[in-house]
Amino acid sequence: MTFVDEVKLRISAGHGGAGCVSFRREKFVPKGGPDGGDGGKGGDVIAEVDNNLGTLLDLRYKTHIKARSGAHGSSGLKTGEGGADALIPVPPGTLIYDVEQERLLGELLHAGDRVVVAAGGLGGHGNAYYKTATNRAPRKAQSGLPGESRLLRIELQLIADVGLVGFPNAGKSSLLRAISAAAPKVASYPFTTLTPHLGVVNRPEYRTYTVADLPGLIDGAHEGRGLGFRFLRHIQRTSVLLLIVDLTSDSPSEDLSHLLSELSAYDPLLLERPRLIALNKVDLMADDPDRDEFSYADVLISAMTGEGIENLLVLLDHMLASTAPTKTPQIGAPLTD
Repeated sequence: MTFVDEVKLRISAGHGGAGCVSFRREKFVPKGGPDGGDGGKGGDVIAEVDNNLGTLLDLRYKTHIKARSGAHGSSGLKTGEGGADALIPVPPGTLIYDVEQERLLGELLHAGDRVVVAAGGLGGHGNAYYKTATNRAPRKAQSGLPGESRLLRIELQLIADVGLVGFPNAGKSSLLRAISAAAPKVASYPFTTLTPHLGVVNRPEYRTYTVADLPGLIDGAHEGRGLGFRFLRHIQRTSVLLLIVDLTSDSPSEDLSHLLSELSAYDPLLLERPRLIALNKVDLMADDPDRDEFSYADVLISAMTGEGIENLLVLLDHMLASTAPTKTPQIGAPLTD
């Protein structure tokens, strides 16, 4: 299935129905008073979480979603029927922005979460509303109000406890396979992972948690190079960052420095996130590595042979147990690219 994590969509709520100008005309009441009813309210456009969705693919080819307009009022003080709402199903972890007003409209994280992203217009008053002691036969009614119209940017940010961060070919996909039941594609060339994968880790005497294998970073990712923002947005909600560095590269310490620089350039607050540093591919070292030389790392591992994996999981267990949930954007916050 194609993974789509951002779409733009024009939406329009329904217009309110017009009020009615009408007078009672019955057999024994030839000159009855005004009885024009109000128009019905226009339908809202509502975004709601659907737990069965994991991508925005269903919205990719939609250009305009409209709610129904309210019906006009009628005689006999009958109010017009309200217009049907239009529902936009989205996956958990969705942010919805108003592009033109440059603000966040809603953040939808859990099943049942919903937000009205465009309100329907109110129905107009019928002439019965305008009857007064001095004007007993008003001949005016009110038109319905237009519904809101917006251009939305809908953005998906994966919800995971742990985010795997590293340069291409560092072994993130191999590690996810080793610690969970997920089966991402694995090969010995860069950019094997082009879309995020989620794995579930089940630990004895500990809670189950999710790990996200995200597309590899390159230098300049914070400027949009490579997969750029498409990668970086998905670590916004992870509670713990697990930095994976290739132990066989020319300079693992420089790779780590570049990773941290890219994260800081995108969002300095990411460096305040709890993190672990794992040096991968220890099995490919000709000699037993000097642990003092790599003292900046929390653990040395081999995703292929399993060496050090249990030590890594124990560290993650303790870190997740003491980590507060990740803060999320505030409604009304400015739009960010």
